[in-house]
Amino acid sequence: MPTRRLALTSASARRGRSGGFTLVELLVVLVILGVLIGLAVIGTGATGPARELHDEAERLAGLIGVLAEEAVLDNREYGVHLSAGAYQVLQYDPASRRWQALQRQPHQLPPWAELSVELEGEALRLPQPTGESAGKAGLTPQLLILSSGELSPFRLQLRERRRDGMHLWLSSDGFQLPRVELGGVKGRSG
Repeated sequence: MPTRRLALTSASARRGRSGGFTLVELLVVLVILGVLIGLAVIGTGATGPARELHDEAERLAGLIGVLAEEAVLDNREYGVHLSAGAYQVLQYDPASRRWQALQRQPHQLPPWAELSVELEGEALRLPQPTGESAGKAGLTPQLLILSSGELSPFRLQLRERRRDGMHLWLSSDGFQLPRVELGGVKGRSG
């Protein structure tokens, strides 16, 4: 009997050692995967201007969507004041009969990006950002977001300033929220 017990314990000991991976082996595999993923992200240019431009377009589309929901829920009128390199959210104050900025400073686009917009098929000439503060009077929105759920019909282009750069479109027919669409890439933007 003692030989049989010895055979069982040595067989189970061998099975226990070869049955899985050690913590060190798993950590080495995770480090290798992390390095490979990092190289792939850098190699594809996912952190370059094209990715940042897409993020800016998604941020603006999301902001318009949130404002449309808040306008209906709060029964308030909102607007977006656009310039070539920035945008700012405004809220209509019925007591003073003026548009007031919700943030102190407009959201600045990266220096290599710019906005252009068409309302009712007409291209608007957007002012260059001047850093005007929220306290200054005279801010008027180009895009309206009404408490009825309607938006100004618009077609907005967000693009790289360089001639062969990427450009994205956001557009709305006045009833649907804008979606980001690829406008075309004439050159490499990463």
